[in-house]
Amino acid sequence: MLFKDLQSLVARMRKQGDPNSKIGSEYPERSPDRIWALRNLDLGIEAGDRVGIIGRNGAGKSTLLKILSRITAPTEGIVRIRGRVTSLLEVGTGFHPELTGRENVYLNGAIQGMRRWEIKRKLDEIVDFSEVGKFLDTPVKRYSSGMYIRLAFAVVAHLDSDILLADEVLAVGDLAFQQKCLGKMEEMSKNQGRTVVFVSHQLNAISELCTKAIVLERGSLAFAGSVREGLSRYLASSDAPAMLRIENDPTLAMAITGLRITDADGAPASSVPIDRDFCIEIDYVVNQELSGAYVALHLYSPGHLLLIDSCDIDCHPEFLAGRAPGASSFRVVIPGNLLNQGKYDVEAWAGIPKRRVKFSQTSLFSFEIVDTGSVTSKHNSTRDCLLAVPLQWELLSG
Repeated sequence: MLFKDLQSLVARMRKQGDPNSKIGSEYPERSPDRIWALRNLDLGIEAGDRVGIIGRNGAGKSTLLKILSRITAPTEGIVRIRGRVTSLLEVGTGFHPELTGRENVYLNGAIQGMRRWEIKRKLDEIVDFSEVGKFLDTPVKRYSSGMYIRLAFAVVAHLDSDILLADEVLAVGDLAFQQKCLGKMEEMSKNQGRTVVFVSHQLNAISELCTKAIVLERGSLAFAGSVREGLSRYLASSDAPAMLRIENDPTLAMAITGLRITDADGAPASSVPIDRDFCIEIDYVVNQELSGAYVALHLYSPGHLLLIDSCDIDCHPEFLAGRAPGASSFRVVIPGNLLNQGKYDVEAWAGIPKRRVKFSQTSLFSFEIVDTGSVTSKHNSTRDCLLAVPLQWELLSG
């Protein structure tokens, strides 16, 4: 106590902030400069629940997990936890770069509360799950971030704990290992009764793993309940529209100038429910009169295979005869339940096919299809093949 008092005294003499003051105490209660990472959060999580926490960047998701894992103490309020908690919050946490993978398994296990004999008993399972056995005696400073997370997740997944807290760290792993981790968390919950609290921006992972959802907005609880309702609430409140703007190049005869994803009502959206129609809107400009040209749309699967190849002259063959200079826009309607859940890339370009001329091509542009729980089978939609689906191109202007 004397040391802390001296610290505070020296800080005041130097006109510095008191290192021992309560977090945020330098701001009056009603000060406009006071920012709460979390406020008025009142919720309960039952044993065996698989809870997904979603929200925009800065909503307080990671702060909540740090408080639950006792890394950060709340400024006010209390957290009651029954059971042993293990957490995986950041890549490399609990790893010493100079130690080997094997040594770090023992170190990380000890940090998580395991005894040496427990770690030794489960070492083979941990190594098999992590798939880094070949490099187990290599210093982890030579590991990639993906290898780090494989080993770290394998350790926490095989602990005898009651609650697992996992942040967005799984995003650094490859797709196959992400699925393996999701399957392991589901198995731990169903077979061992462990509680899983999972933070992710990957809405498909939340839909696949979790039985309940919590939506945070600006540090406050916006929703707590079913995954389907939670995802719908989050999608409805998202104000990060999928939109791409491109400067017109007047040296080109024709150019794409804009690309965006909207819902059926025309509202911009970066994520769309799997069972809802949505639209891809394309803006283009004709800088000089020309004939034989068309605007094309390509849509690629999460595995980057071409799924849809469509063009405006399928619905408007009259444009082959000629296009007058000026700006125009098309809306392409994609029906619901056509695409499976996942992240898709879309591109648009303009050109003259017989002359093999491309006037303009956009960069690949992504959006996400999310299964909010309305589709009983998660693999009854598109397959990785080119779809011969007639799409409706609606002329918006021009």
